[in-house]
Amino acid sequence: MIEEVLRQLPTESTQQAVGYPTLFLLVALGSLLPVVPTGALVSTAAVVTLHQTSPFALLVVFAVASAAAFLGDVCLYWLGQRGVRSKNGSKWLEAITSRAAPERLEQAQRKLDEHDTMVLVLSRLVPAGRIPVMLACLLGEMPLRQFARGDVSACLAWAATYQLIGILGGSLFPEPWEGVLAAVVLTLLISGTPALWRRLRARMARVAD
Repeated sequence: MIEEVLRQLPTESTQQAVGYPTLFLLVALGSLLPVVPTGALVSTAAVVTLHQTSPFALLVVFAVASAAAFLGDVCLYWLGQRGVRSKNGSKWLEAITSRAAPERLEQAQRKLDEHDTMVLVLSRLVPAGRIPVMLACLLGEMPLRQFARGDVSACLAWAATYQLIGILGGSLFPEPWEGVLAAVVLTLLISGTPALWRRLRARMARVAD
């Protein structure tokens, strides 16, 4: 028994040494560019951690994911600020603007006027809500320090939510791959359903006209 535990320790340590930096880099990259489904990534990491390592490691996953999301948000906001201040704009500001539908931007601006930085928390939890709110903050010339203060709570709530999805998925199934599959499907449904509903509603409106 002791020999078996000792054989597993290096493997587990190696997985953590590689896995945590990879999780950090992918979540930070996904916060900057929409190339990585960060919610599904955090849920998957929670499932794997739940099955293969100690429960304490879940706290590390939470800390890594929230810190990476915060860093990505702050960097993207700083780049957007440079575009707002520049007379010619910037590619980053254009990218942020192109990812925010006009009606979502108007709604975000109203919510920002009503609730100030508290709307940042909801923007991280509502699918496709982060970018319109960030653009509203940029156009409203919110200082980076003020944005960062509100974004801390947003990233903590976001990481906790998607990690909970992973924990629930991992707890329901005995095999890690089953929990990973359940977590990924659930997160993709959460993130994709609102966009699909908006497209269907727009199509129905065109047909009605």
